[in-house]
Amino acid sequence: MIRARGLVQTFSTRQGRTKAEVRAVDGVDLDVEEGEVVGFLGPNGAGKTTTLRILTTLLRPTAGTATVAGYDVATQPQDVRRSIGYVSQAGGAFSGARAGDEVVDHGMLYGLPRSVVEKRGKELFEQLDLPGLWTRMPRNMSGGQKRRLDIVMGIVHDPTLVFLDEPTTGLDPQARANLWEHIRALRERRGATVLLTTHYLDEADALSDRIVIIDHGRIVASDTADNLKAQVAGDLVDLEVADPLRLADAAERLVRLVDDERSVEVVDGHVRARVPRAGRAVPGLLRELEASGITLESVEVRRPTLDDVFLALTGRSLRDADHAPGPDGAAAPPVPAGTPTGTPTTTEGALR
Repeated sequence: MIRARGLVQTFSTRQGRTKAEVRAVDGVDLDVEEGEVVGFLGPNGAGKTTTLRILTTLLRPTAGTATVAGYDVATQPQDVRRSIGYVSQAGGAFSGARAGDEVVDHGMLYGLPRSVVEKRGKELFEQLDLPGLWTRMPRNMSGGQKRRLDIVMGIVHDPTLVFLDEPTTGLDPQARANLWEHIRALRERRGATVLLTTHYLDEADALSDRIVIIDHGRIVASDTADNLKAQVAGDLVDLEVADPLRLADAAERLVRLVDDERSVEVVDGHVRARVPRAGRAVPGLLRELEASGITLESVEVRRPTLDDVFLALTGRSLRDADHAPGPDGAAAPPVPAGTPTGTPTTTEGALR
């Protein structure tokens, strides 16, 4: 469904009198198979947003090739747009129009008859928990309702591939959980392939068949969440020692277990280290501590998370932000209000 090879995107920047070339995307190879839900993650400024803009024909790549839904993004942009749904982070519905009118106008841009679009749109309103809101204006909707409206606009033309850019940013936990169910339904009910960008690691973990991580313009990992977690060296064992005078003794025993003094951390009454197969090793450790008279206030064993994977691969945290920075570090501009979400705004000759 998506195949990219050697994608490069460079931008010229000026610092004082000096011109510099920035490689926002630096040789990206990416494959997304039909029916997959792929989480596309990266720190701010890593090249995630720029890659997405290339794949949705918003930018022409400086070098490399990419096909989306079987069409070349550089030479067949119109065919790409007919085949995809694009839900931007900023949203695409005009706040002063009626929701149903926005959906109908959007679908008719794809050449669909009004009657077909209206029928599909009202069915989607029911499926995405928007009953009775056909004539309501987006400005009078909740955040979750507006995001679901954006998704309706992005899929009303029945695309085979859907790009979701930060779909739950700014929503409360209940609205996020509700939207997750609807994102899952895009594949389960409609058979869509989904490329999802998000700053919420729990969201990527819950929704994605596979995680792709980009950093400094390059893909640094691509695998299932479970396989990526397995690459982190062991489970985190955290011992809270009751007597501060016995911290060194507890740390010494943990060092014996992991055979690496540098990997054991002593902080605020806690002794921590990553222990391979901790489920097997910890019972023996606890017996040894008890026999030595070392009392523990608590014991915690935590399996690796995507946060651990992300930090191990990039050395950075995946910060929540309203907009990922562009190539010069500034926020990437949102799609203007009123732009149909399934037809990305074209810039810098993308239509040529």
